[in-house]
Amino acid sequence: MDQIKIGKFIADKRKEQNMTQLQVAEKLGITDRAVSKWETGKSMPDSAIMLELCDLLKITVNELLCGEKLSMENYNKELEKNLLETLKEKEDSDKRLLANEIVMGVIAVISLITLACIATYIDMELWLRILLAAIGIAVMLGASIFALRIEQKAGYYECAKCGYRYVPAYKNVFLAMHVNRTRFMKCPHCGKRSWQRKVVSKNR
Repeated sequence: MDQIKIGKFIADKRKEQNMTQLQVAEKLGITDRAVSKWETGKSMPDSAIMLELCDLLKITVNELLCGEKLSMENYNKELEKNLLETLKEKEDSDKRLLANEIVMGVIAVISLITLACIATYIDMELWLRILLAAIGIAVMLGASIFALRIEQKAGYYECAKCGYRYVPAYKNVFLAMHVNRTRFMKCPHCGKRSWQRKVVSKNR
């Protein structure tokens, strides 16, 4: 998606409705700085407020994502194109998140080992050893919680029984037995438990 084109389109439609950036921001419950970033192509409206923004500007979400008014002949074609682009962007984002999860895990493990070695082999007061151990555990625990959130949100889990792909609830991921990125969970579609592997794409 062309963010510069979309930004100019938002600005044009805002002016057609005789609204300032501040007025748009107030109606959406955000800052006028956020609206300015949209209009200069530096960022995109969040999906949570996209529908409300489109109502304000008297446009459709499809037209917003295209950055132009659409004729009926082009509407379905552009809608399909935008859906595919949105799915691809999510897949790319999920891949980056899952890669970051690995990096974060490696850094956390190295930090824990380093602190443990310092506390074990360097002569120091007992309270300092305890403090270093506590810091190491806290870093590992924080990284684990964050990594688990990535595991839940990024990509999908595929049921081994029916092939259904879905995003599970955080507690289901937290409580599930797992081996790497495969977890033993109950499928919300068929209701059966199986070892479900992590996949990036929603489509099979």
